[in-house]
Amino acid sequence: MPADPLHRAGNPKRSTTSQPPSGSGASAIEVRRSARRRRTVSAYREGDRTVVLIPARMSEAEEQRWVSVMLNKLAAQENKRVLGDAELSERAARLSDLYFDGRARPTSVRWVTNQNTRWGSCTPAEGSIRLSHRLQGMPEYVVDYVLVHELAHLLVPGHGPDFWRLLEAYPRTERARGYLEGVVAADRLPHLPAARGE
Repeated sequence: MPADPLHRAGNPKRSTTSQPPSGSGASAIEVRRSARRRRTVSAYREGDRTVVLIPARMSEAEEQRWVSVMLNKLAAQENKRVLGDAELSERAARLSDLYFDGRARPTSVRWVTNQNTRWGSCTPAEGSIRLSHRLQGMPEYVVDYVLVHELAHLLVPGHGPDFWRLLEAYPRTERARGYLEGVVAADRLPHLPAARGE
């Protein structure tokens, strides 16, 4: 029987999966240890999971530290990535296919700078969707939630029970809504003047 390529003799790997710390964009973290890996640590997103690759010799404490470092690094990279209007349209089409069987087809999807009190808007009669520029730099799952929300309006214009049933298809609805509510709440906090010397 051929050896499992992931568990060859002389190249032991251990993989552990855990829940991420609160505030990270992924739903699970998988740590993969490799005897071949000597010093480098890397990480990438794989669907709803974050995979962190580390040397097999690392202690549990080093592992925890590096997982935290790599989650922060990935989040910073994702926050710098800003989608253009064309990419936003492509993303909306993919989300429509994924969650609404392709039934929600906007004629246009674009960023706008004149929406300061709402995250997104939709004009069903025209098929147009507009997202507030304030979403740029937020985690992808939050932008996706707002897109899915506006796509759902192409199928159900109001916010009645049928609309909210449609949104149940998106698995991160509650998490994204919580994130946006936190942003709104933080904006309402009193801003204290900076202390001298800061």
